[in-house]
Amino acid sequence: MSALPAAPHAASADRSSTGAAPAGAPPTEAPTAGAAPSGAVPGLAVLAASAGYAPPAGFVFLARRLGSRIVTFCLVELQKLKHDRTELITRAIQPVLWLVIFGETFSRIRAIPTGGIRYLNYLAPGIIAQSALFIAIFYGIQIIWERDAGVLTKLLVTPTPRAALVAGKAFAAGIRAIAQAVVILAVSLLLGVTYTPNPLKLLGTLLVVVLGSAFFACLSVIIAGIVIRRDRLMGIGQAITMPLFFASNALYPVSVMPAWLRVISHCNPMSYQVAALRGLLIGVPTNLWLDYGVLAGSAVAAIAVASMLLGRLAK
Repeated sequence: MSALPAAPHAASADRSSTGAAPAGAPPTEAPTAGAAPSGAVPGLAVLAASAGYAPPAGFVFLARRLGSRIVTFCLVELQKLKHDRTELITRAIQPVLWLVIFGETFSRIRAIPTGGIRYLNYLAPGIIAQSALFIAIFYGIQIIWERDAGVLTKLLVTPTPRAALVAGKAFAAGIRAIAQAVVILAVSLLLGVTYTPNPLKLLGTLLVVVLGSAFFACLSVIIAGIVIRRDRLMGIGQAITMPLFFASNALYPVSVMPAWLRVISHCNPMSYQVAALRGLLIGVPTNLWLDYGVLAGSAVAAIAVASMLLGRLAK
C-alpha cells in the first residue's frame, strides 16, 4: 500500500498524535488553523465549523417560541381569573350601569340618531369596547409591580424576546377583556338586546376585543416606560381613559360630532373597534377589512414601541 501524501503542518501534527489513518478510510481535507479536528464534524459541517458559522434560527422556530410565550402568559391570566372570580363581578358593575341607566334612558329620549336601531342595541357594542379599554389601560401598573418585585428583571435575562414578553402581556389583557365581554353580552341579552347567532361573527367579535385590548395594554406599558412611577401612570391613565371613550363612536355616531372631534375619532383605534363590533354583532354597515387592519397594525406598532421601552423600566 502506497503512503498517503504529506499533509499541512496542522494536519501532520494532529496525525502524529493520533496515529495513522485506518486502512480504507477516505482521505480528509486538512482543517484551517485553530479549527476543530476534522473527525469532530463530518462533511459540510466541517467547513461551517472551521469558518465559525452558525446557521440562523428558522422563522418557524421563532414563531413557535413567540406563540408559546404568548400562550403561557394567557394561561397565567386564566389562572388568576380562576382564583379571583369576584373580579369579573366587580369589573362588570360599571358597564352594567352604563347599559341599564344610560342606555335605557337615552332609548326613551331618542335624542341620538342611530339609523333606526334601538339605542340600547347601538350602545351595547360600545360598552363592550369601553370595558376592554378600562381593563387594559392600567395594565402597565402590573409591569411596574413586577419590576418592584424583581420579576421583570428575571424575565428580561431569560432567552425570551422582549416582544414575546410584551405580546404575551398584551394578549393576556385580551383574555380578561373576553371574560368581561361575555358578562356584558349576557346582561345586554337580559335587557332585550339582539345579536347575530352567526358563530363566525361571534368569533370575529372575540378577535376584535383581543386586538383592541392588546393595543391599549401596550399603550399602558409605553406610558409606564416613560413615567416609570406607578402613581404617575395612574394619573395619566385616568386622564386619557374618558377622552378616548368620548372621542370615539361608542356613544354616538361620528356624523353628529363637530369637525375637530371627527378628526380625533378617525385617529382613535377605539372607533374602529366599536365599528367592527357593531358590524359583527348587530349588522351595522362597516368596512371590516379596514377595522381589522387598523386594530392589528396599531397592536403591532404598540408592541414594538413597548418592547423598546421595557428595558428602561427594569433600570
